[in-house]
Amino acid sequence: MGNVIITGAGTGLGRALAHRYAKENHQVFLLGRTEKNLLLVQSEIQKEGGSAEVLICDVTEPASVIEALRQIDQVDIVINNAGVGVFGALAELTVEDIDLALNTNIKGTILMTQLAYPKLKESGGRLLNIISTAGLRGKNNESVYCASKFAVRGFTESLHKEWEQEDVSATAVYMGGMNTPFWNETDHVDNPTSLKGPGGVAEQIFQEDDGREAIYIDK
Repeated sequence: MGNVIITGAGTGLGRALAHRYAKENHQVFLLGRTEKNLLLVQSEIQKEGGSAEVLICDVTEPASVIEALRQIDQVDIVINNAGVGVFGALAELTVEDIDLALNTNIKGTILMTQLAYPKLKESGGRLLNIISTAGLRGKNNESVYCASKFAVRGFTESLHKEWEQEDVSATAVYMGGMNTPFWNETDHVDNPTSLKGPGGVAEQIFQEDDGREAIYIDK
């Protein structure tokens, strides 16, 4: 099977996607900034008979992305899953909040895509950008988060045009909130446990990962 890069693979949806693709004998490359989380996911996958490699990578830093990609000979699928949530009234957000959201969610997605593109083109591979429904409509107290996700939506839709005559495909993935550690640092959601788990979302993404332009989960 193919080589799959998953950013933000240490927790939540990234972890669930890593398990799902590894289950089908893909070689999974777990990218993220927190080594202990990535190593835990790697251990889980290996115990289930799958294959996973850990690569420490900050998607906002070009040198870090270049070094990670240097260690992967062939790239068949890239899943841009790394992202951060910044929530609250616009008047309350700091410059640091804004920079964090825009750098991780937009710049990180663009950098990984741009730098992985030559290897994706060589393999005739697929790109999946995890956007969320925040890229489809504005939401209360999510102005900057939605702005970042609308940007990734525009980026992905532009790739549909740019890659129209190529073998490489780009898929935008839209889903609602999930019960993951994403909410640990915020009280924006009162009861994250009421949200769906990442396993079912990962399953639908895997089943619909065929190069289509978009995957919609709970629009």
